[in-house]
Amino acid sequence: MPAPYASNPAQSRGRLHATPGAGSRGPRDAFQRDRDRIIHCISFRRLAHKTQVFVAPDDDHFRVRLTHSLEVAQIGRTIARALGLNEDLTEALCLAHDIGHPPFGHSGEEALHPAFADVGGFDHNAHTLRVLTEIEAPYPGWRGLNLTWDTLEGLAKHNGPVASPTWAMVEADRAFPLDLDSWPSIEAQVAALADDIAYDNHDMDDGLRAGLLDLDMLVAQPLVAGSWAAVTARFPHLDRAHLIGEFVREQIGVMVNDLLAGTERRIAELGIRTPDDARAAGQPVAAFSPALAEQERAFKRFMYANLYHHPHQIGVAAQAQRVIANLADAYRADPTLLPAEWQARLPAEEPWRGRHIADFIAGMTDRYALSRHRELIGPVELPGGFA
Repeated sequence: MPAPYASNPAQSRGRLHATPGAGSRGPRDAFQRDRDRIIHCISFRRLAHKTQVFVAPDDDHFRVRLTHSLEVAQIGRTIARALGLNEDLTEALCLAHDIGHPPFGHSGEEALHPAFADVGGFDHNAHTLRVLTEIEAPYPGWRGLNLTWDTLEGLAKHNGPVASPTWAMVEADRAFPLDLDSWPSIEAQVAALADDIAYDNHDMDDGLRAGLLDLDMLVAQPLVAGSWAAVTARFPHLDRAHLIGEFVREQIGVMVNDLLAGTERRIAELGIRTPDDARAAGQPVAAFSPALAEQERAFKRFMYANLYHHPHQIGVAAQAQRVIANLADAYRADPTLLPAEWQARLPAEEPWRGRHIADFIAGMTDRYALSRHRELIGPVELPGGFA
């Protein structure tokens, strides 16, 4: 039974473009259709070859953006079900939240933004909206996937109100106003926290697998120390290496249960009765307990110091950024290097001309970016060989 504060597809603010006859394509409600449109789009498939933590990993077991998005969706859907939220909207938001990432993840973004600063720069969250409302074009009557307002709002604001929207967010908001100054649905807030839970734990898992994280240092962190103690107490005779999977599962459970308790408490304290009550609350409704939230912030600092900014990762990031910067220079200097279908749509004037080229580069997978760099500019070698 849905909770009264759950988003209701029958009460959605609808789509930018009317879709008469859509009911002939199966008994799905509006949010289910959004989820399915995301799963079937080309940009979602390309996440299979985009960086999560490790660029062009030489181990098939590391996460990529696609597997990360699926894991976020599993966690988000579990939380939504327990809270009586709309599971389909939550899942759609979880699956789509990283679609705007360029090749090489945050390293790619750090190169794209300055390369196109003169035309507004690049922001992956805003680019998610641009991909879903403009770049994807599978329908004959309009550009974009024509998702519901509720899904677009959640993707725009899943991290909270947008005080200073970048140009791509401004364009999406101008076409279909998304109330950027308010909080989003509880489903969107849950999707953002499911993302935190997934990458905290799965990046930890991948970092241990790569040999870049020290297990003793890791399990001393307050956020995860209790989970490690519980697992080792349950399985005292097992080798520590065989406890990692159970440790990760235990910690996900700890964070999910804390989030459920914290959110239920805030719903009661804030008097949330409808979806719009959450939007008007002026503060997040979905939240960890204050104690766990502080531990999670400290854990992120540990992960930045010991994994994301590890010397191996810094070396790879520098090479990845060079690839993106070189591609940006090459395509801006000579747009005839673009594929024919991208040349055909190339705007004549700036800033749209540069933004169109940025769209093309942002859509690349890691391996396609490396291939184009080798073809147009020259060889590039990424450091590999994890311990």
